Amino acid sequence: MRRIIGLLALAAAPVAVLGVLFVLPVTGMVAEGFWVDGDFDPRGVLDVLARPRVHRVAWFTLWSSGAATLLSVLLGLPLAFALHRLALPGRGAIRAALLVPFVLPTVVVGVAFRQLLGEGGLLGFLGLDGTPVAIVAGLVFFNVAVVVRAVGAAWESLDPRPAEAAAALGASPVQVLRTVTLPALRPAIVGAASIVFLFCATAFGIVLTLGGVRYATVETEIYLLTTTVFDLQAAAALSVLQLVVVVGLLAVSARLRFVPDATTQRTTARPRRIRPGDWPVLLFTAALLAILALPIVGLVAGSFQVDGAWSLANYRALGGDGESRDGTGALLVPVTTALGVSLRTAVDATWMALAMGLAVSLIVTRRSHTPAERRVRSVLDGFFMLPLGVSAVTLGFGFLITLDRPPVDLRDSALLVPMAQALVALPLVVRTIAPVLAGIDDRQRQAAASLGAPPWRALLTVDLPVVWKPLLAASGFAFAASLGEFGATSFLARDDNPTVPVVIFRLLGHPGEMNYGMALAASVVLATTTAVVMLAVERLRVPSVGSF
Repeated sequence: MRRIIGLLALAAAPVAVLGVLFVLPVTGMVAEGFWVDGDFDPRGVLDVLARPRVHRVAWFTLWSSGAATLLSVLLGLPLAFALHRLALPGRGAIRAALLVPFVLPTVVVGVAFRQLLGEGGLLGFLGLDGTPVAIVAGLVFFNVAVVVRAVGAAWESLDPRPAEAAAALGASPVQVLRTVTLPALRPAIVGAASIVFLFCATAFGIVLTLGGVRYATVETEIYLLTTTVFDLQAAAALSVLQLVVVVGLLAVSARLRFVPDATTQRTTARPRRIRPGDWPVLLFTAALLAILALPIVGLVAGSFQVDGAWSLANYRALGGDGESRDGTGALLVPVTTALGVSLRTAVDATWMALAMGLAVSLIVTRRSHTPAERRVRSVLDGFFMLPLGVSAVTLGFGFLITLDRPPVDLRDSALLVPMAQALVALPLVVRTIAPVLAGIDDRQRQAAASLGAPPWRALLTVDLPVVWKPLLAASGFAFAASLGEFGATSFLARDDNPTVPVVIFRLLGHPGEMNYGMALAASVVLATTTAVVMLAVERLRVPSVGSF
């Protein structure tokens, strides 16, 4: 009991922060739907859930997320094998490049696919612009890196001897894969699939850019209901529906974590030499990488095109006052100013997410001595992961309507946007740091304590030398995620102080060739900044550890 009380005391501060900055805004947003004119009206919420359009939105969210998840897993598994088990030249750089789509702003991904599939695009002849196929393709492009990272980390830590023994006994490569390798990878595959499904179901910028009003998911429908129709009761009903699904998926993920996970063992098998039988996988990998590069190539090429000719005019316009040459300017500030705002906001969001994520990771990864203590840590782990699946739109709108009065009045605070972005980045930070801390042998801490070292000194001498690289990598993830965050920021950023994703969306919402060209150029600038950060993160990655 004393250990549980001590654990709860340690968790009090992070729980309080998450309570104020996450639970309060989300419950405030949901309460807007259940209390109408001061009266509790749950029937109104149920009536919303019975609307035919809500059924269509829920069904589209379900099948598009399911299809994107299935395709991401099927395409990601061969890549995970090639990039984590084979001695492929330049595989570190390829892994870093493959991660760029995942940290690209979702609005940028939407713009890239519109540029690729729209009229005059490289694949415009397919006629897929504005179709559900384009949305699913954008979701797969965004999430396939999650499968590669999560499954690849488990794959490279697998003991190769069982597979070698099965092969020596006459099993074919397919039989070895089906009977030995895939069962061992099952926890990682299922875990990656559940995370990808969450990302797809809560995708915002991709669906809003490619689907508009015609093809809406629960996430974009909440945005449209709150900003266009101002039907808060309907938005609250959809938020509740989304919360129920997310909590259910997190419960499944938590249960899967009780299965021994190879990623925490920190034993990395040496990549083996390429054999003749590996060439089909290598050719598939090369083809898939080329396909994944197409949206980026189309985006970059389009940013240098003006009136059918090559030009730097779109980039020169980024430093202007927003007035375009065709008189359809849409900006109050230059894009270069917005880039400065994005960088400052990302720095603030990063240190917030890092401080919070480190505290949470230390709490949930310490060894439990009793089943009750283990259950408390599991509940805390699930609680801290809630921002992973809750709508960023719900969070942003909740900030707007709940943190505007004493004792928590943050309307004029410069830290309002960074706090929202830090909450969005928090699960990434925890999932980067926690597996490394969990992999440290607790006997080292016990030995330090037996030699008289206080807890803070054991932390500095045992944990810090192992975790400093993942800490820097987590900082990069948080910084990149903050740069691209759009769902919550679209509610909170002021017109005279926008971030780059908000500026890009505004440019896309205004007619004019110059506005569209500036949106492409701004997207390339943001993507380049993100890519540089991710290249640094890849160099700091601890092999075989963690989902990211």
